Amino acid sequence: MDLISIHHNDRRHVADMSQPLDLSIAIDFDKPQVSAFGAPAPHAESLSVDGFIGDVNRNGSCNCSTHHLTPHCDGTHTECVGHITGEAMSINSIAPTRLLFSVLISITPQVMATTFSSNDHVITRELLQTKLKGHESCDAVIVRSLPNVNKINVNYDGLNPAYFSEDALLYLAENGIEHLLVDLPSVDRMHDNGLLLAHRAFWGMPRGCKTLSQATRPNATITELIHVADNIVDGEFLLNLQVAPFVADAAPSRPVLYPFLNEEEAQ
Repeated sequence: MDLISIHHNDRRHVADMSQPLDLSIAIDFDKPQVSAFGAPAPHAESLSVDGFIGDVNRNGSCNCSTHHLTPHCDGTHTECVGHITGEAMSINSIAPTRLLFSVLISITPQVMATTFSSNDHVITRELLQTKLKGHESCDAVIVRSLPNVNKINVNYDGLNPAYFSEDALLYLAENGIEHLLVDLPSVDRMHDNGLLLAHRAFWGMPRGCKTLSQATRPNATITELIHVADNIVDGEFLLNLQVAPFVADAAPSRPVLYPFLNEEEAQ
């Protein structure tokens, strides 16, 4: 085993780096895959310029393609507060480079009436409080929504998937949790008239505000469209949040978990 020892809240934890658990949904440019918000499907085309053809199967010397994608809608991605501000802010400038102490929780959203519908599925403050009791000081929270149906290639257009209440993400912000990872297309309701209340709560921005200087948590990140396999048990993990170095408000990402050993194994 390849082991790494860390200290968190005066406790020693030993993670097994030889057992990575990939939470990302890869972007496949050739097959149907997860998508949302009506964005065009990602696609790739061979580069063709000045007599060069970037396709070995078309007698090119090598493969070289141009890829088209919409990070917010295609596959796992991590976003920063620049997603909702008039001023540009790059995820590349704040994406964490250190390993993060994280907690994975599974939650069945509450079916409830909202201003939008009589039966929305909402992850509330109370649900988060119950699941995170005793873990409020972690760096990152990973939420697996239940039931954990196929989330690899679902097209969310026309659907009304679960989402977080404004108060739920205010609770995470109040506890100083900097990174949130979810298996949903958005932490907000997909169609909420542009309010994005949960996003704003997590980044510490007033309702309706679009000014970066008013964000009290500009270094926080939100990662959406992850997939947590059923065989990964809720609990504490070491997280490597790998984010593509895009100078943009969002970029494709690959969150990888590493399990902690129990006390006997860590001796």
